[in-house]
Amino acid sequence: MAIKRVDKIKQKRHKQMKLVIMIPCLNEEKTLPLTLATIPKKIKGIKSIDILVIDDGCSDKTVQVAKKHGVKYFVHHTKTRGLAMSLRDGIMGALELGADILVLTDGDNQYPQERIPDLVKPILDGKADTVIGDRQIETIDHFSFTKKLLQKLGTRVLNATANTNIPDSTSGFRAYSKEAAIKLNLIGRFNFAMETTLQASHKRLNITTIKIKTNPKLRESRLFKSHWQHVRKSAVALINAYLMYKPFAVFLSIGVFLLVLGLIPFVHYLILYIATKQPMFGTHHLQGLIIGGVLINASFVTLALGAIANLIRINRSLIEDLLEEIRRERFNMASETRETD
Repeated sequence: MAIKRVDKIKQKRHKQMKLVIMIPCLNEEKTLPLTLATIPKKIKGIKSIDILVIDDGCSDKTVQVAKKHGVKYFVHHTKTRGLAMSLRDGIMGALELGADILVLTDGDNQYPQERIPDLVKPILDGKADTVIGDRQIETIDHFSFTKKLLQKLGTRVLNATANTNIPDSTSGFRAYSKEAAIKLNLIGRFNFAMETTLQASHKRLNITTIKIKTNPKLRESRLFKSHWQHVRKSAVALINAYLMYKPFAVFLSIGVFLLVLGLIPFVHYLILYIATKQPMFGTHHLQGLIIGGVLINASFVTLALGAIANLIRINRSLIEDLLEEIRRERFNMASETRETD
């Protein structure tokens, strides 16, 4: 059965493919026309191009503007859920439309939509599962020195955690193959870019990048109120993701650290006992031994939690594998039905 699926994937690469461009929007009636106007109408190797607008609780005329410019497909949120949830629902919507390749761009016209052909080419050539547009942070004039520094620092931390070599980890200009999209399971509500990159690395998906130049700034970012809020939320998201995929490594490190701290009072007492040849009953020795005993006990509890967390990770991985198979059958069946019609 696995061999048949591989054959289908290879055959897919040789035929014309369907591209769905996802555009999450929150009150983008002024900038959305600029985004839509620069989306290519034809791309070599692409059979059809559909645009899917994710209405994240818009209170302006974004939806009407999109319809006026020819957009036929929408995902509607009655309340603002954030960019991560918009991407999750957008991916499901794009797969429902029969997408072979999914592209994510922004409704504020930050990204150069005319570069979409370059963005999807590595996937069309079968050389990548995920492609990220490298904004070349250092060249963006409207980014402050602090923002550039924090962006670079965050990218280095992510690369170290995910074992990747991505120059711009927070870029939202991305392309996913159908197989990559099926494998993604977005859980967090902030910093989808970091989460999807970690998942892609964990699932052994091939990630590549292309260099792009961003368009002039048209409005302030709505993702966070300050740089430090962004850092805090990104750190929490990174820790959660790392705990999800490598829980035993985290708990083992903490457990060993607590064990070493707990052994220090006992080693100190043992050295003094060997040196003096007699037991010591001073209050400070007793306090030290009690603290050491508590720390050693805490280390054993931490290691036990690590073992339990690792079993949960294995169980979650099995569930994700099953979910991938269900999605694959569901969306492949939907595509075959659409082609037959």
